Amino acid sequence: MDYIHLRDLEFYGYHGVLPTETELGQRFRVTMKIAVDLQHAGETDSLDNTVSYADVFMIVQKILEGKPFKLIEAVAEKIATDVRAAYPNEIKGLQVEVIKPDPPIPGHYREVAVEITRGEMQ
Repeated sequence: MDYIHLRDLEFYGYHGVLPTETELGQRFRVTMKIAVDLQHAGETDSLDNTVSYADVFMIVQKILEGKPFKLIEAVAEKIATDVRAAYPNEIKGLQVEVIKPDPPIPGHYREVAVEITRGEMQ
């Protein structure tokens, strides 16, 4: 299986359950691993034979900077659904991790995150 990786895409959004999250917003990071056969793209050197990571970035940006969700679980699911819908024949599976580096919770931690897997991944 071949993969396209998009690591630590950064956005500012208004997702969350707490009023401060939806009023002030916060940073979000997204990391993705997309399973796709890259052999034909490698042989032809043609963008038409692969998944455009620039297009994937724009899909994710629209979601993260768009309509607020309460849960990052819902954000991850929307990303997975929309990216797979954009490339229904190319994408075999994907992993999406949505990270909140600075959630408004007390304590010491590096970040909180959810990760989902949809489709075939090895």
